[in-house]
Amino acid sequence: MNRRDDEQVTRAKQGDAEAWRALYRAHAGRLLVWLGTRPTQDYAVAPEDLAAEAWLVAAQKVQDFHGDSDAFAGWLFGIARHLGSNISRRGQRRATTPADTLTMPHPAVSGPEAAYAGHDWVTRVLAGLPPRERDVVTCCDVVGLDVAATAEALGMTAVAVRVARHRGLRRLRGLVPADPGTRTDPEPAAQVGSSARSRSR
Repeated sequence: MNRRDDEQVTRAKQGDAEAWRALYRAHAGRLLVWLGTRPTQDYAVAPEDLAAEAWLVAAQKVQDFHGDSDAFAGWLFGIARHLGSNISRRGQRRATTPADTLTMPHPAVSGPEAAYAGHDWVTRVLAGLPPRERDVVTCCDVVGLDVAATAEALGMTAVAVRVARHRGLRRLRGLVPADPGTRTDPEPAAQVGSSARSRSR
């Protein structure tokens, strides 16, 4: 499918610093939240380190990307997923800590990312889902990616995304946080994304 670059992506490809800042503001927090909901053993690196590496790779390979700023999110998430898998495999082969392979410093969580920080209860609730359903619900209902971007991020078809989301939301209705003393009335998953995004405004 041929996708046309929008103005923001075009400017980013041309090295426009403000365009890159706009992309970062739009997607940095979402990426951190998604990585933060994944069990640490999935990647064995801190979400902040993996996110920083993904942004570096995105900057190096942005000429290969085609699409608008929304599609950029799915592409960026896919980069992070591939990086994490590769780092984990390298670490297993070498019997070392995969985090040792990351050298790019990451910024402190502030600005747009801060709006998504501290949602430990979201992670606890989503931890009760199978990995695929957890990833899809997080992408669609927590950080607000559309179906196409979610499919790109997770290497799935759009149909598979819709099925996994339906199953995940249905399963989520019967789940409660692992620590009932912390929060016993989690927001419905379908409302999590809107509430998180409203906090970033």
